[in-house]
This record gives sequence, C-alpha cells and structure tokens, in this order.
Amino acid sequence: MGLFSWKPRSKRATAPQSGGRDAKAETIAHLRSFVSAHTGCEAFIEPPTRVTQTTMVIVADTGEWTRRRVPDEDTARRLAQQFSIPAFDVNLSGYPSRMREWNEQQRKNLG
Repeated sequence: MGLFSWKPRSKRATAPQSGGRDAKAETIAHLRSFVSAHTGCEAFIEPPTRVTQTTMVIVADTGEWTRRRVPDEDTARRLAQQFSIPAFDVNLSGYPSRMREWNEQQRKNLG
C-alpha cells in the first residue's frame, strides 16, 4: 500500500480524495522542501477532528513551521521517518515554545 493510501473508516467518514496523486505529491514535496531548507525540524501530529483530517506540523529550530493534511497518523510517522526527523503526538507533547515565539514575532512584524 502506498504512503498516501486513503483507507475509509466507514461509509460516512471517507477521507477526501480531491486532488488525487498530484495533491499527494505536492504535499510530500512541500514537506521535504521545508525540512531540507530548515535545521532542527520536528514533526507534530495533530489528530483528526470533526472538521479536519489528521495534519502534520513541521517546526524548525527557529520556530518557523508548516502544516499539511495527511491521511492518518501512521502516514505522518512514516513521512517523519523518511525525512529523518522525530515525530510527536501533539496531544501528549504540546507545541514547542519556539513555535509560539515565532508566531508572536510574525504578528509584531505585521503590526
């Protein structure tokens, strides 16, 4: 089974497939590009909610971050392993303080 194999949990909770292979390739390319352009990256896996599917946030050592949807937690962990970065369950670890500090700095720069 491929890295981005969509496995429906039930008939009502079918994962969206909009964009197909192109969207999957773009997601992987974006995440790979972010990791290669930034040092000290770590992945934080956000569980699905009623509104969003599973997402993966990659945070650099500067606090800069990016977020992309992934099919499930296993896929996110496999991607992190491919990128050679650690992966954390955000419900257990929370977000790193450097991410909050970077967000705050960006707000100050815009205001």
